[in-house]
Amino acid sequence: MAVPGFTFGTFILVLHISSVANYPNGKVGKSCHGMVPEHGHTARSDPVHNISVSQMTFRPGDQIEVTLSGLPFKGFLLEACNAEDVSGPPVGSFTLIDSQMSQLLTCEDVQGYAVSHTNPSKKTKIKVYWNAPSNAPNHIKFLVTVVEKYKNYWVKIPGPIVSQPSAPPFTTPEATVAPLSTLPPISHLTRSFSASDCGNKKFCIRNPLNCDPEKERACFFLSFTRDDQSVVVEMSGPSKGYLSFAFSHDRWMGDDDAYVCIHEDQTVHIQPSHLTGRCHPVMDSRGALENMAWRLVDGVMQCSFRRNITLPGVKNRFDLNTSYYIFLADGAADNGRIYKHSQQPLITYEKHNVIDHPKNVGGSRSLFLLKAHGALMFVAWMTTVSIGVLMARFFKPVWSKPFFGQAGWFQVHRMLMLTTTALTCIAFVLPFIYRRGWSSYAGYHPHLGCIVMVLAVLQLLLAAFRPPLYDPRRQMFNWTHWSMGTAARIIAVAEMFLGMDLPGLNLPSPWKTYAMIGFVAWHVGTEIVLEIHAYRLSRKVEILDDTRIQILQSFTAAEAEGHAFKKVVLAVYICGNVTFLIIFLSAINHL
Repeated sequence: MAVPGFTFGTFILVLHISSVANYPNGKVGKSCHGMVPEHGHTARSDPVHNISVSQMTFRPGDQIEVTLSGLPFKGFLLEACNAEDVSGPPVGSFTLIDSQMSQLLTCEDVQGYAVSHTNPSKKTKIKVYWNAPSNAPNHIKFLVTVVEKYKNYWVKIPGPIVSQPSAPPFTTPEATVAPLSTLPPISHLTRSFSASDCGNKKFCIRNPLNCDPEKERACFFLSFTRDDQSVVVEMSGPSKGYLSFAFSHDRWMGDDDAYVCIHEDQTVHIQPSHLTGRCHPVMDSRGALENMAWRLVDGVMQCSFRRNITLPGVKNRFDLNTSYYIFLADGAADNGRIYKHSQQPLITYEKHNVIDHPKNVGGSRSLFLLKAHGALMFVAWMTTVSIGVLMARFFKPVWSKPFFGQAGWFQVHRMLMLTTTALTCIAFVLPFIYRRGWSSYAGYHPHLGCIVMVLAVLQLLLAAFRPPLYDPRRQMFNWTHWSMGTAARIIAVAEMFLGMDLPGLNLPSPWKTYAMIGFVAWHVGTEIVLEIHAYRLSRKVEILDDTRIQILQSFTAAEAEGHAFKKVVLAVYICGNVTFLIIFLSAINHL
């Protein structure tokens, strides 16, 4: 399974549903053949829209004005076909009258075979021209699918039949009455699910681990219970929109067997679906599911169903006698339409066979590579770089004695900055390994990350060519080094603020923001305290008596006092800094 940022990262269940209405831009070429929206709802049989034409006869090459009108609607798909074979390919082509409201589609690899909407705004009338081809059949019938809203739509509303002048009278083919489709009945659950049989009779996935849906509203729960040649599935969690889970061969979204429970109008629709990449899931027939039931209590949605372990001949359903990664996600829904999951999906740590042995397993909402990326960046830009900057700015006179050929402060500063660059380089490549390339779902975060990476490397290269102390270029070096370092730190902090909100590392809200603000305030406050102290120390030396002995003695005493104060401030700062770091690393570890 593939997850943007993120693992399903997307289940990314970006879970909108592909269809005429679910494509607000009208790009529904894939629906040309059947003209059926894949909404998981039943089409209405009482059309309130009609098609009219400017003439009832035509010759090859003629252009007929076709008008669709009726009550306000959002989407449509208009085609012309052979009236004697309405299941055949579209006939002729269309020409637009208003390109703001309608657009041509490519069907059967031919541009202009069909017409659809360009946006989801409400409309009451659409006009287009139909162009009769040279090889047109004797009789042409216009068909249209109209979507009023997501769950209200009409499929293949018939329009008038236009004929060639020399064609024999059209005779309506004898209709064959198709049997009414019967959906499996859905009942209401009378009691909550329980985790008491997890590990004994049930294979359970829970978040938080070991939570009980019977006692905890915040418990996300998914269980599988084998019953002869079938499996009973139970799913529960806090959601006012939808809950879903999927079986996947990998940790990436795509080619997955998914199931969705959608809250709509005080009821729950249970719908199997399949995923064909990082795109909207396609809803499938519910015929493979039995004993469907649901429950809504205090913001908690629960649904259950039974399906056979193997479903030969049923497309897109996986056999359950094989091991898979399992995803569990939730998100918002409106009018039966589902949207991107509200938080990163829970993904099991490894593949599991849900009918093999009852187990009690957990999962993570953030994969290891993303956790490592966040942890390394926090260590580098919250701890090592911050202490290294303070060391160079305020502690030159404190640790000026040589240590392995260089001043002590400089050796510490250099070690910390080299560590920062090394950690940044390692952290930088991890998301690319995870995403297998660039992520277009992470907003400005990756762009800022690239800038920080470049500045960190440039700082290292610049430091390697540092001029001697009294070289004329030394002052330019100092200003350039300070400017690039300050810019890198500011951008890194902005990047961390943005990164904390990404689904791949979705730290708990709102404390994550407060904690980061607290860290920034802690560091800035420490610098202010040290700046004030340095200023007061310089003023204290200036007002001493103007005799050489007194100045030297007083300066030595003041300097010793100042060094002791700085050491205390540094010790307190490091303790606070490490505390903030532990808070963030603990949060990452518990994702």
